[in-house]
Amino acid sequence: MIEFIIVFILLYFLNQLLLGRLSRKYSFFDAGLMRKLYWYHLVFYLIYFVYTLYNPSDSLQYYKVAKEAGDMWPLLFEPGTHFISFLGAPLVQLGLEFSSLMLVFSWMGYIGFVYAYLFFKENIPLNVTIFKRFDLLTVLLFLPNMHFWTVSFGKGSVIFMGLMLFTQAVRYPQRRLVTLIIGGFFVYMVRPHVILFVLVGVMIGLLTGKGKLTPGIKILILVVSIGFLYQASSTILAVAKLEKSENVVEDFEQFSESRSTSLLQSAGSGVAMNDYPLSLKLFTFWFRPLFVDSPSILGIFSSLENLFYLLLFLKICNRNFLRFLRKSPYMVKMSAIVFLLTSFAMTFVMSNLGIIMRQKSMVMYFAFFVIYYFLAQKEFNKRQKLLQKQKENELTPIVSL
Repeated sequence: MIEFIIVFILLYFLNQLLLGRLSRKYSFFDAGLMRKLYWYHLVFYLIYFVYTLYNPSDSLQYYKVAKEAGDMWPLLFEPGTHFISFLGAPLVQLGLEFSSLMLVFSWMGYIGFVYAYLFFKENIPLNVTIFKRFDLLTVLLFLPNMHFWTVSFGKGSVIFMGLMLFTQAVRYPQRRLVTLIIGGFFVYMVRPHVILFVLVGVMIGLLTGKGKLTPGIKILILVVSIGFLYQASSTILAVAKLEKSENVVEDFEQFSESRSTSLLQSAGSGVAMNDYPLSLKLFTFWFRPLFVDSPSILGIFSSLENLFYLLLFLKICNRNFLRFLRKSPYMVKMSAIVFLLTSFAMTFVMSNLGIIMRQKSMVMYFAFFVIYYFLAQKEFNKRQKLLQKQKENELTPIVSL
């Protein structure tokens, strides 16, 4: 209990230092909002901790491996599942129990939200409201399902932190190289295939989108990205056991079918996505479970959040969005590509609604960013037209009769 209190206090003061530093660096940074988000995130830490006491959890397995690692813990340093235990093993050796270790990883997940906030506010200074009164970014930051899957001792908290660090840094890579490398490192070590989607998104975004990066920086990013993908290709393909494949497409189809079937057979919340057309697979990944899928308390909360996702997506179902996307900045195109590529890949191997909820939490903010930018651009254009109309009215001469 004493070590938990010590860890809690250390993380609190470390968090205060971080928020203070970011407040001084960014004029738009709302430290008060981030403090509220910190306590809100801790509520979900408590909820998830209680959840692990009564339900099977990967966190307990990671902790068991970390506790038994001993002097062999460096052997756990490899991409994938063992990397989580590798991160936890030294802390376990220092005397941290499961609750304290999970608190540390919960804080990592919180860092992801802080950098998600920076990512949105730095690129989109205009506030967007929904239902005429609620700030959309605030709503997005406080979505319950996003916090539930980023508070555990597991992949969710680490990869979410890595993704948001990388994404916030990629706008000015020459200034934020350390943050970029740290974020990319965590993404690669947790899920090597996700860094593939991210780098492809960055490359296509740079080539097709508008931005302030100089041609030299763009070329450097492209060269480094291609070089990294070439060097890491065997590790990425090994995720699906395709490193020795002679026909990657055909073997991936076999892997995805086998993986989907095994998930379907091993879970009570399985859905037979193998039989779905692509459109329904994507709908399932993005918006399910809905109320008819899961009657549990967790399922109801997830269904409410998925309904919100669906309503939010409906706002971009028009021709104006396609025109906007074609002319959008590279950060928007990068986010759209990362989200679509990840969604497309996951739909072929996912057939369990519980796993779908967990997996999509790492990439939903990319979709939110695209939608938020579109709505902000729409509001900006509306204000510009109103301002132009006011100027025209002021310049209209008064004709005397």
